[in-house]
Amino acid sequence: MYNNNQNNLNISPKLIKSIIWGVAGIVLVIVAMAFVRPWYNVWSQEMEGKAEFAKAEQNRKIKIEEAKANLEAEKLNAQAEVERAKGAAEAIRIENGSITPTYIQYLWVRQQGDLNNKTVIYVPTETNLPILEATRTQSIQNQN
Repeated sequence: MYNNNQNNLNISPKLIKSIIWGVAGIVLVIVAMAFVRPWYNVWSQEMEGKAEFAKAEQNRKIKIEEAKANLEAEKLNAQAEVERAKGAAEAIRIENGSITPTYIQYLWVRQQGDLNNKTVIYVPTETNLPILEATRTQSIQNQN
C-alpha cells in the first residue's frame, strides 16, 4: 500500500530546522511590529505637534515684527505730517495771514512746473466755456 519509491523527498533535519527558524523569525517580527507600531505612531504625532507648534510660534513672531514695523511707519508718517503743518503755519505767519492775488498767481505758476507735458489746463472765460471750446464754437458760427 505504501510505496517508498514515489515519496523520495530528501528533507534533511538541517533544512527543517532552517525553515522553522525562518517562520519563527517572521512571526517574531510580526509580533514585534504589533507592539512597536502604536509607540511609533504616538512618537510620530508628538513630533508633528512639536513641528506645528514651532511653526505657529515663528508665524506669531513674524506678525509681531510686522506690527512693530507698521507702528514705526505710522509714527514717522505722523511726524512728517506734523512737520508739514508746522511749515504751512510758518508760511502763513510770514505772509501775515494775507494772501494777495499776485501771490496766488505765483503759486499757480510754480505748480505748473510739477505737471507733465500731457496735462491739459482749461481756463474758463466769461461764458464759462474753456478757451479751446470757445474758439471752436466761434469758428462753427462763422461758417454758418
